[in-house]
Amino acid sequence: MPPNNDLEKRLWAAADQLRANSALTAQEYSRPVLGLIFLKFADHRFTALEKELANKKAKGRRTIGKLDYQARGVMYLPDKARFSYLINLPEGEDIGKAINRAMDSIEAENEDLKGVLPREYNRFDNTLLFELLKLFNSIPMDLEGDVFGKIYEYFLGKFAMEEGRGGGEFFTPTSIVKLIVNIIEPFHGRIFDPACGSGGMFVQSARFVEEHQRNATSELSIYGQESKESTINLCRMNLAVHGLPTEGVRQGNSYYEDRHNAKGQFDFVMANPPFNVNGVDKERIKDDPRYSLGTPRADNANYLWIQIFYSSLNDKGRAGFVMANSAADARQSELEIRKKLIQTGNVDVVVAISSNFFYTVTLPVTLWFFDKAKPKQLKEKVLFIDARNTYYQLDRAHRDFTPEQIEYLANI
Repeated sequence: MPPNNDLEKRLWAAADQLRANSALTAQEYSRPVLGLIFLKFADHRFTALEKELANKKAKGRRTIGKLDYQARGVMYLPDKARFSYLINLPEGEDIGKAINRAMDSIEAENEDLKGVLPREYNRFDNTLLFELLKLFNSIPMDLEGDVFGKIYEYFLGKFAMEEGRGGGEFFTPTSIVKLIVNIIEPFHGRIFDPACGSGGMFVQSARFVEEHQRNATSELSIYGQESKESTINLCRMNLAVHGLPTEGVRQGNSYYEDRHNAKGQFDFVMANPPFNVNGVDKERIKDDPRYSLGTPRADNANYLWIQIFYSSLNDKGRAGFVMANSAADARQSELEIRKKLIQTGNVDVVVAISSNFFYTVTLPVTLWFFDKAKPKQLKEKVLFIDARNTYYQLDRAHRDFTPEQIEYLANI
């Protein structure tokens, strides 16, 4: 069975009950609630450093200001963006308006968050907002580790499950991401996800580094691209709540736009792209050097994504990504592209995953892995792993991996 996350479960159960008693849909509720988790996290870090800096000031140091916080990687919070201010507003005050103003003021003081934070709090009535503030204010201040990151991640997954197909656009099940990360082992270097959603690949890569007693922010450089502004904002909040830099995440349609000049640039590429997309304008991409293995004649973007991932690797780079099962035996022009890929000797591992892991598709999927530093004696070999019977049943409609199953598959 998976590990027990009592705090996350308790918070989710309470927040979900509050929504059930409102007129809000899961989509209307999700981003503002994630914004409040973000705000509590920012307040938690600000308060801890405020105490530390106050002690130094008492010893005769100069006046403490915004730069002192930012120098330590902590977001500066104006007084009216503090959780203590919001939760103690007088009765009858418009809490929604106050939180919207708090988000405005945080962005004004922290340039890298400009346009990122939610502003829909005026849709919530005062009672609901007060109960949510009280709920997140109950998170203990003395917990160690990446507590807020785990809470944010847990809520992301739950909202994705409730939103169904729409949720799958921004969230990849954490166990799938962990398996990809544990196979390609991103210890140090530049990481790219051209379909980055809410940033799960980056978060798990950072966690992998930290688990090996290294500092993720000094070991990893994060680069992402995503087409939807709302999803970009979820990603930037997710990175910030994990203490990771956000400036490498950019908005753009990856089929047509290469916002990072990615060709040959990256040590690691990880992604869960949308499957079987049609309607990509082939005329617009005919001279794009990222598609040097050929443009598929079929009206299906799977082999465009595969080439984006492959072309972004440097000469020792490794990639791991989710792909529709149908890509592994697609015929005609896609078969020719697949042959060329195999002939490079850089296709390393293919893992077949059971159905019902994802919120958007019930069909089984495949994980593909490239390794441009593959040993010469293995260049003509591809390891196929059949993991279709490796899972535990999360609920009636969804499956997942246990930590032990992830470790077992990664060690094969």
